Amino acid sequence: MADSASALERKLASFDPNALGDTAGGLFGLPFTPEEAQVVVVPVPWEVTVSYRAGTAAGPEAIRTASLQVDLYDPDLPDAWRMGLAMEESDEKIATESHALRPLAEEYIGWLEDGEPEETHASFVDVPTRIGQRGQALLEWLKAKTGALLDAGKGVVVLGGDHSTPLGYLHALAERHDEFGILQFDAHCDLRPAYEGFEFSHASIMYNALKLPQVKKLVQVGIRDYCQQEAEYAAQSNGRVIMFTDRFLQNEMLGGKSWKKECKKIVAQLPAKVYLSFDIDGLDPKLCPGTGTPVPGGLEFEQALYLIRMVVRSGRTIIGCDLNEVAPGDTEWNAIVGARLLYHMANWMGVSQGRLQARAVEK
Repeated sequence: MADSASALERKLASFDPNALGDTAGGLFGLPFTPEEAQVVVVPVPWEVTVSYRAGTAAGPEAIRTASLQVDLYDPDLPDAWRMGLAMEESDEKIATESHALRPLAEEYIGWLEDGEPEETHASFVDVPTRIGQRGQALLEWLKAKTGALLDAGKGVVVLGGDHSTPLGYLHALAERHDEFGILQFDAHCDLRPAYEGFEFSHASIMYNALKLPQVKKLVQVGIRDYCQQEAEYAAQSNGRVIMFTDRFLQNEMLGGKSWKKECKKIVAQLPAKVYLSFDIDGLDPKLCPGTGTPVPGGLEFEQALYLIRMVVRSGRTIIGCDLNEVAPGDTEWNAIVGARLLYHMANWMGVSQGRLQARAVEK
C-alpha cells in the first residue's frame, strides 16, 4: 500500500498538465491506473437494440482516442487532473456479443416492420427472449463491476454504448442508497415498456430504472421526441416524472426568461442525491451528428454544463453518472464533443463527492 501511494505521489509530482496528451498514458493522457484514480470510467460497448443507426458500441474507444486532445485546464477547477481519472479496458466479450446479437435484433425489427409475416414467425418468435436473457446478463455483470468499484471508494462513470447500458449501475447504486433522483439529458423520454419487444431496449432505460423503488424522482431535460404513451406515463406518475421539454424551455427563454432561472426550476425538482444520465442526443445535433437518433433542437454544450454545475453548487451530491449514444459516424467530431463532456461530468461529480475543490460560485 505504501509503495502504491508513493508511486502515485511521484506521478502527481512529475506529470505536466500543459504537455500534449501522451498516447502511452491513459484517458485524457493522464498517468493514473484505475487502481490509483479516484474516478473510474467503465466502458460498455453494447448496442444490440438500437432501432435506427448503429455505431454507439464504438463510442468508448473513440472517446478514449479523442480525449488525448483535450486541454485539462478548467477555470472553475484548475487542478481537476490531480483528482485522478482513469478508464478501464473494454471487456472484449461484451463487444463481441453485442456485435453478434445486433444483426439478430435488426432482422427481428425488420420482421416487425414487415407486419410479422406468419410464414417466418417460427424464426423470430423467441428472439426477444434470447436477447432479453443477454440483457439481463449484462445488467448483472455491470452491477457487480460497478458495485465493487463503489465499495472500493471510487466514483464511477459508465460510458456506453447505447442508453440501455447503465441499468446494472443503477441497480448497484440502489443497493447502496435508500433513495435518489435521476437527472436525464435526452431528446427522448426512454419510457417505453419493452420497446419493439426488447425488455432492455435503449428506449426503455428509464421505464426500467423506475422499477427501482429507490428512484424517487426522474427529471428529464431537453425532451423533444416522445409518444403519447410516454406522455401519459409521466402525467400519471404523481410527480415522480417531471419533464422539462425542449419546447417548454425554449418558450420560456423566447419569452424573456433566463437559462439560469430555468436551471433553478430544474434543480428544485431534484432530491439531495442525484444520478446524472446523459444521452448525447440531448444536445443540439450539430454537436453529435453521428448519434443513433438525432432530433432537431436540444441544448448547447455550455447550457448543459451550466445546469450540471448548478446541481453541484446547490449542495446536491452526484452519486454516479453515465454518458451514452456517442457514435463516431463519419467524423471525429462526435467523439471530440463526447470526450469533453465526459471530462466535465466526471470532474463535477468529483466536486460533489468532496474529491475535488471548485472555485467560488459564479455570480
